[in-house]
Amino acid sequence: MDNLAKLGDFFVAALPWIMGAFFFVGCFFRYFINYTVKRHEWFAREFEKRVHHFMESQTPGEVKDVSFFVLTKKLLEKTYYETFEIREKFQRRKYDRVMHWSDRLFLVKQGCAWLVKDILKQIKFLKWTNDTPKLLHITKATLHHNPCFNRVFGIFPLSTSNDIVAVMPGLFVVAGILGTFIGIAKGLPELAAMDMANMESTKDIMGRFLGEISFAMHSSIFGIAFSLTMHVFNTVHSPERSYVSMVDRFESAMDLLWYRSDSNAYPAQLNEFDEHKDPSEALAEESIRLEVEKNPRGRDLDHTAKAKKVS
Repeated sequence: MDNLAKLGDFFVAALPWIMGAFFFVGCFFRYFINYTVKRHEWFAREFEKRVHHFMESQTPGEVKDVSFFVLTKKLLEKTYYETFEIREKFQRRKYDRVMHWSDRLFLVKQGCAWLVKDILKQIKFLKWTNDTPKLLHITKATLHHNPCFNRVFGIFPLSTSNDIVAVMPGLFVVAGILGTFIGIAKGLPELAAMDMANMESTKDIMGRFLGEISFAMHSSIFGIAFSLTMHVFNTVHSPERSYVSMVDRFESAMDLLWYRSDSNAYPAQLNEFDEHKDPSEALAEESIRLEVEKNPRGRDLDHTAKAKKVS
């Protein structure tokens, strides 16, 4: 019985510290869960921005036989290469150790590359119709199965971690009440030993009991405080808003590209997406290709040069 009482004393005394440790661990995970989801949204926002710029430059009926797959591939590649080229230029200009380690720790570049590849894989076999396909389902499936973005630090499952952190405010309240009841239960046996004829003894017992109750109430106070604070923290760093925004951005951007396209043809001589290619080189090749297409004389010279090489 004495061992059980000592265990109860230790639990009541250590409970606020245990709750504090779990509070900081929960806030840590909630922050980085939100950060991980924001990496989805960051790439989706950049992709949407380039799609809108492209649509603004188009004139209805000017260019026909546009393939949805080719158009989506070019804009996804442009987004991938440009965003990471800008980041690399920034790092070369002013070395940013935090950004460097965040890319490595959260697998940002690998996750975006996987995203591009998986979207292209799923839209490759879409049948062309006048109705818009279920691009929302494709977007959700791609994001859900991304191994770099659905895990925190590439280890902990994001959805499971988020669910655990979401219920922690309620657990703090329950743990605080449990600590209070344990403290009350520990002090009740002493009340049974009171001798009402001995006022001094009764006064001492009541004083100790009230002291234990007061100390046990601290666990409830800490539990409620941790619960309220973490509830506010979870609301501020909510990944759900970022996830909804990310899905909406991807879906709306791909819908616009589908409306602009005339088919979903897959060219035979189309190079596969290469995430290991140097961004500067990829963007330079694309700029040269666009310039040649704009300039008829440049196209003729290019064909002549190729013919000479063959002969």
